[in-house]
Amino acid sequence: MSSIVKTLKVLADPSRLRILLLLKEEELSVAELQEILAMGQSTISTHLSQLKQAELVEDRRTGKNNLYRASSAAPAEGSPLDEVLELAKDEIAEAADDQAAMRRVLRKRQDKTRAFFDSVAGRLGKDYVPGKSWKSLAEALLRLMPPLVVADLGAGEGAFALLLAQRARKVIAIDSSARMIEVGREQALRHGVKNIEYRLGDMEEIPIGNGDVDLVFFSQSLHHAQHPERALAEAARILVPGGRIVILDLMRHRFEDARELYADEWLGFTEVELESMLQNAGFVSIELAVVDKEPDAPQFQTLLVVGDKKAIF
Repeated sequence: MSSIVKTLKVLADPSRLRILLLLKEEELSVAELQEILAMGQSTISTHLSQLKQAELVEDRRTGKNNLYRASSAAPAEGSPLDEVLELAKDEIAEAADDQAAMRRVLRKRQDKTRAFFDSVAGRLGKDYVPGKSWKSLAEALLRLMPPLVVADLGAGEGAFALLLAQRARKVIAIDSSARMIEVGREQALRHGVKNIEYRLGDMEEIPIGNGDVDLVFFSQSLHHAQHPERALAEAARILVPGGRIVILDLMRHRFEDARELYADEWLGFTEVELESMLQNAGFVSIELAVVDKEPDAPQFQTLLVVGDKKAIF
């Protein structure tokens, strides 16, 4: 904080007091202060410079503008300076009008943001949005998951298992590839994750006991099963009564090269096929939805399917 003499000298000007009263409430740009106070840009900039030298305001760069606010190093609420500002609020005739003008300026900010979203409504998800990714959305949604025992069937290298482990009580990751299991264990060790257990096994003969898990995931793995209906029956076996199954898999497609390129046994599934197999395996409350469609050929579509194992009453 600068000397009391310098501070008092800066505060002796009513215009600077008006600015400080505004910046105590909200971050504002020079242009916004001009609009509120009906002063020229050079006058505003001079006052801000003097307030900065007295360490009463600070600024930060955002895009092409600087935003100014009351200094975080300024005396706290209830201090002599704060009392001076409270008195100034009553004595300066323009102070009430300044606050009303500031509210109008802030509404304009909101209107600008709202206008942007109005302009992109209906295509926001189709365009690039900084910071918006499936991984970030998955991370957020996982925070809502209670601590369950989860089976990740066809886990591969375990990227999804690592995500699940953030909230799960335990993740049992199953894969038929010994090398995938090895890589998964190495990744878990490298990240210090201790609640994932990797087991070598087949989706159609899952090395998990009856009713040992609360939640089963097939993440783009069911179409690799020789007999998907057996894999789903096994999923039902290892689930507790009332447990849930979640499937992310490809909608039926005609890209035959997938059999060679990705070792796919099945070219996806129709909604009718998946619903029928789940019903036969004893699942109820089945919900299906297409949640993604790739823009480029062969335009794979992703189906999300959830269902519950019948509870015992």
